[in-house]
Amino acid sequence: MREITLEAEVRDQGSNGIRRLRREGKIPGIFYIHGEDNITIAVPERSLNQLIYTSETHIINLKLNDGRQKSCILRDVQFDPVTDKPLHVDFQGLRSDEKLTLEVPVVIVGGIPQGVRDGGVLQHVLHKLRISCLPKEIPDHIEVNAETLAINHSIHVRDLTLKNVTILENPGSTVVAVIPPTVEKVAEPGAVPVEEITEPEVIGKGKKEEEGEEGGEGKAEPGSKKEGKAEPGAKKEGKAEAAAKPSAPPGGKPAPGKKEEKREEKK
Repeated sequence: MREITLEAEVRDQGSNGIRRLRREGKIPGIFYIHGEDNITIAVPERSLNQLIYTSETHIINLKLNDGRQKSCILRDVQFDPVTDKPLHVDFQGLRSDEKLTLEVPVVIVGGIPQGVRDGGVLQHVLHKLRISCLPKEIPDHIEVNAETLAINHSIHVRDLTLKNVTILENPGSTVVAVIPPTVEKVAEPGAVPVEEITEPEVIGKGKKEEEGEEGGEGKAEPGSKKEGKAEPGAKKEGKAEAAAKPSAPPGGKPAPGKKEEKREEKK
């Protein structure tokens, strides 16, 4: 495995110091190893690019400004969700006699697979594999030869063999596969799709009609209502007759003519 030397400075903890470091183009980080105290450090951002933007795994020789040197790997990188710039890095220390767990990139080799030459489509499913091994056995990457891979065939984790390395992924997981091409159905020229027109079903239509007939029998026809009402001419005649008759004086007193007749009889 390739080893990269990275220079870093020991820093003091504190949010104000972190802001100052980022303004100076440095990324805050931490170094940790089992059985020792953690060391807070700062690394130049440009030096980290060769470790972050790569498809290989490296062992890092970390040189601190106080004279100490640490062998480690890049364990984790935190990125800004807006600018996508690194915000913080974690370095895990290595011991020669202690196994560690890490992820290693998967690289497809062998040129164009046979299934792709036959019209299939290559699918790279797992881009990294989680493994466990001693530091000296860490591979730069894991090569998967897909040269003879035919259509509808795939390579699984159980098909890979790595010396002195244990793969911790599910053995049945697919690493790479070749699938048939997707064929879209094209309508024949001149063929017009015929849509079947179905009449919507009316629920309760007959019931409403029966209710309407029963209601019609119980109600009088519009013409019969007009017959029951008095005609306008008849109302006027009745009023004229009432006007012709003298109305009785108030208080129930007899008319003046009747009073004179009674006086003559007494005489």
